[in-house]
Amino acid sequence: MAKTDIEIAQEAQLLPIFEVAKKAGLTEEMLEPYGYTKAKVDIHSLSDKPQKGKLVLVSAINPTPAGEGKTTTSVGLADAMNKLGYNTLLCLREPSLGPVFGVKGGAAGGGYAQVVPMEDINLHFTGDFHAIGAANNLCAAMLDNHIKQGNVLGIDPRRVVWKRCVDMNDRQLRNIVDGLGGIADGMPRQDGFDITVASEVMACFCLAVDLLDLKARLARMVIAYTYDRKPVTVADINAQGAMTALLKDAFKPNLVQTLENNPAFVHGGPFANIAHGCNSVEATTTARKLADYVVTEAGFGADLGAEKFLDIKCRAAGIAPSAVVLVATVRALKYNGGVAKTDLTQENLTALEAGMPNLLRHVQNIREVYGLPVVVAINAFPTDTAAELALVEQKCNELGVNVALSEVWAKGSQGGLDLAAEVVRLCDEPSQLQYAYNTHDGIEQKLTDIATKIYHADGVDFTPAASKQLKQLEEQGFGELPICVAKTQYSFSDDQTKLGAPTNFRITVRNLRVSAGAGFIVALTGDIMTMPGLPKVPSAEKIDVTKDGKIVGLF
Repeated sequence: MAKTDIEIAQEAQLLPIFEVAKKAGLTEEMLEPYGYTKAKVDIHSLSDKPQKGKLVLVSAINPTPAGEGKTTTSVGLADAMNKLGYNTLLCLREPSLGPVFGVKGGAAGGGYAQVVPMEDINLHFTGDFHAIGAANNLCAAMLDNHIKQGNVLGIDPRRVVWKRCVDMNDRQLRNIVDGLGGIADGMPRQDGFDITVASEVMACFCLAVDLLDLKARLARMVIAYTYDRKPVTVADINAQGAMTALLKDAFKPNLVQTLENNPAFVHGGPFANIAHGCNSVEATTTARKLADYVVTEAGFGADLGAEKFLDIKCRAAGIAPSAVVLVATVRALKYNGGVAKTDLTQENLTALEAGMPNLLRHVQNIREVYGLPVVVAINAFPTDTAAELALVEQKCNELGVNVALSEVWAKGSQGGLDLAAEVVRLCDEPSQLQYAYNTHDGIEQKLTDIATKIYHADGVDFTPAASKQLKQLEEQGFGELPICVAKTQYSFSDDQTKLGAPTNFRITVRNLRVSAGAGFIVALTGDIMTMPGLPKVPSAEKIDVTKDGKIVGLF
């Protein structure tokens, strides 16, 4: 019987974190250890080092609900590049408890391509998400207290836009009424919670280049509007200092290791369907100071994670990837070709060919819209047949794109050597990152560019409420910010049932709101929500602890 991910992880021989740090060029004095196998890195000691490492972005096609192995591929690729003798560091996001206990499970990789200790990384880790939630909720408490204590700013309680957050899928908290009771208990209003990874504090945390930048971003966040509809910021209630104090330790990147004892940063974790979906700029830039190559991932399909990585994170941080890895699985391509989830393990060349346009569209977007070299990594599953794999390679080769079979789940670094060699080759090719839109254009034009160039939609429609919000945001001076589209991960469109490479559709924007601290406009499309719910049978039901404290059932 095959071992589970957690069994493989728990049997691994982990090195002391100080030894892992040496591989990354870090001394003991630069570390703040969290036990034997985790540590935070003193970023101040590296402030004068130049960024030299070439950046490799790992993205994917539109996934099935189970995910397609971007993290597994990222881990295995970094291990393989190190095995080939290239000084490589891995940068991943921290998993949210929502998916861990929900439908997807953990996000520390899988099989023999994992970051460890996987239980810690998937659960409380070093407490970063707790600090982000605390900072967010401190702001909420101070805002409501200001209203209670005289409301000098003239805040309209009906126009409070700041929500509390919790790192859990909890649909019951999407829409609530709070402040009930007497006068001492606050003012009643309709309210709600976001999941922590979708909060603007998380976005600021991940995009800030240093602590002062983090504090400045927090200060700019719009939290409410006055009776005469002027925006109220965190700076107006003087909460940014205390919020930064809660985040100062969390802001330091977390150092862990892969199963093959190579160094990895796991830091920050916004969702890519409802946020910008990338690990922290601080971790990425720190890694580029230490390594010759840095492998990082962006969440969900390339229409979400890669688009936001390139148009938001790269633009904000002044960085650009030298190569892109596009992860695909035969099962996901068959899913995009119309095969039911229960039948994905059966050979079906007709469905596979019908689903191939999804992969090819992502490839063309990366090459033609962004101008970057790309390799397709087929994340191998035991049920893949030779005929299916040959068909994928043939279709990609017709576009002049190489395909590498990735067997890192089963073989670790040994299963990723071909992919690693192709990535190194691509990194030596000249390229120039192009953005999908110009930030100086208006909000509607930028959304139209994303929809037509990346999603291949016919255009964008706005609900009456969104049209009004668009006008107000531009009048308030936010019109030149980048765009962060919240959209289903299962389709290029805003309708998750439109699989493959749909055409003849339009994107409907139902809500626009500013994340002034993060530095982008959030556009909510379709039925996407900022507080997910648990599935009928959540993964949490399978997780348990033995009498000796060993966690089981986590995957």
